[in-house]
Amino acid sequence: MNRQSELFGQTELVTTTIPKSGSKRIQGGKSSSDLILSAATTGNAEMFAEIAELHLPGGSKIADVTYGKGVFWQRIPVQKYQLFFSDIEAKNTRDLVHQIEIQNGVDCRDLPYQTGSLDAIILDPPYMEGLYRRDVEQLAGGGSHAAFRRSYSSGQAQTQGEPKWHEAVIDMYIKAGREANRVLKMGGMLIVKCQDEVSANKQRLTHVEIISAYESMGLYSKDLFVLVRPNRPSISRLKTQVHARKNHSYFLVFQKVKTKISSIVHLQP
Repeated sequence: MNRQSELFGQTELVTTTIPKSGSKRIQGGKSSSDLILSAATTGNAEMFAEIAELHLPGGSKIADVTYGKGVFWQRIPVQKYQLFFSDIEAKNTRDLVHQIEIQNGVDCRDLPYQTGSLDAIILDPPYMEGLYRRDVEQLAGGGSHAAFRRSYSSGQAQTQGEPKWHEAVIDMYIKAGREANRVLKMGGMLIVKCQDEVSANKQRLTHVEIISAYESMGLYSKDLFVLVRPNRPSISRLKTQVHARKNHSYFLVFQKVKTKISSIVHLQP
């Protein structure tokens, strides 16, 4: 017996076998170790390709609103999706793999797409608080981190009156998340890259803060992936280590749903 069920706006076909009287129930499916795992020591392109395979159906209209250098799309088949690429300060004019024009000057907090028009949004804003400092002379990303600064930062310091330090990072994610929620269709996916950090000698669990904020918008935390860097990080000047050095980042997968589903526990007094 076949039946269709609606799960977060997507139709799935469920096959149910009704056993004959006295017969044993036979489980469906097959045994396999070829699975997509939640954590890996690999690269951004490799992990994003697995996330796309699991959460982005073929033919989806997808906008990468913080394209950067297009690392995520290096292993994505050219014809699989309808892709839209943009950045606030694009490094290139075209994506060479997919031959798609990259829209320059597009702020991820103010997108040029109609409400409820996209199946998925990819969001990867700068997640180092040092890239949001007000004084240009104090912006992080120089020296050995110059490549990171070129890839993830516009190099522009924050203006007076805006949040600073780690609060500026979270402010960016919240505003970009609200805009993504606006342009997504019901059942649409929001894939977010982020990393925890220590700011002003305090541990800031960025991925937890984002999950809490996005779930308050009605975005369901559907999946989480941990990307572990393959090489060992080092620091040039260290007196006393207080916190573990971060050598992993996250891909968070959210889905826009009608019914609010929360993974955040609120303790009652």
